[in-house]
Amino acid sequence: MCVVDMNPAVEVEGLRKSYGSLTVVDGVNLVVPRGHCVALLGPNGAGKTTTTEILEGYRRADAGAVRVLGEDPAHAGRAWRARLGIVLQTNRDLGDLTVREIVNHFACYFPAPRDPEEVIAVTGLADKANARAGRLSGGQRRRLDVALGIVGQPELLFLDEPTTGLDPAARRDFWGLLDTLKHSGTTILLTTHYLEEAERLADRVAVIAAGRIIAEGTPATLGGRESAQATVTWVENGHVRSETTDSPTSLVASLAARLALPGGEVPGLEVRRPDLEDVYLRLIADAAERGRP
Repeated sequence: MCVVDMNPAVEVEGLRKSYGSLTVVDGVNLVVPRGHCVALLGPNGAGKTTTTEILEGYRRADAGAVRVLGEDPAHAGRAWRARLGIVLQTNRDLGDLTVREIVNHFACYFPAPRDPEEVIAVTGLADKANARAGRLSGGQRRRLDVALGIVGQPELLFLDEPTTGLDPAARRDFWGLLDTLKHSGTTILLTTHYLEEAERLADRVAVIAAGRIIAEGTPATLGGRESAQATVTWVENGHVRSETTDSPTSLVASLAARLALPGGEVPGLEVRRPDLEDVYLRLIADAAERGRP
């Protein structure tokens, strides 16, 4: 009988890390449920990379409790590492080998890898299987990076800025690939500077600033976004007007009764609530303000 592990893939409590007098991670608490995609957002220098490297086992924490797939990364062995997939922000090695050669080579590192040909196909590289890595486009190279990250059938996949440098079309193709991985049960911890990417992919978002998690929630509820006021904009007597309100439906109904053109349209009508980027920037600005002496 198959036993499903219901414990979180990642549990972090009170994580701290300093370099000399500089505190980089200052009491981070984080939970990543199995089968979910969690996006870790924050400005450069906020502590994202250090936190992730501790979770991956590349750095040691100074204090705090860390459990990744049920083990402390600082003391876990090769069997534990084989359960992880890691896609770094940049990777340009093995450029003289073909896609097929590279994926087959990396598959040998794992005790129960996926079929390399299946991995090449699922990452959209079947028509590039015999192409040398050094000749791939940026989007194709990122697909190869993900192929190497998933060939070991990881339970947990770390993605560090996975779509940096990709054009919008390639980025959206990449999102489709990550959707496929998530729906197959892979847990994903994503770091990204693209807020639309976090909104599109993540089940939950955590914002880190100055080494601390300052907000956490779903993309729709982060920072009270779901209850934020809406801004209604319209054109009246040749002038653009706007009003911020808790009741945009009532305001639009009033405008429609007063200003609607034939066909029922209000001139220049736009209703906008804060998007994830608005909320993120406000949270970071508020954190910076609190940190000033």
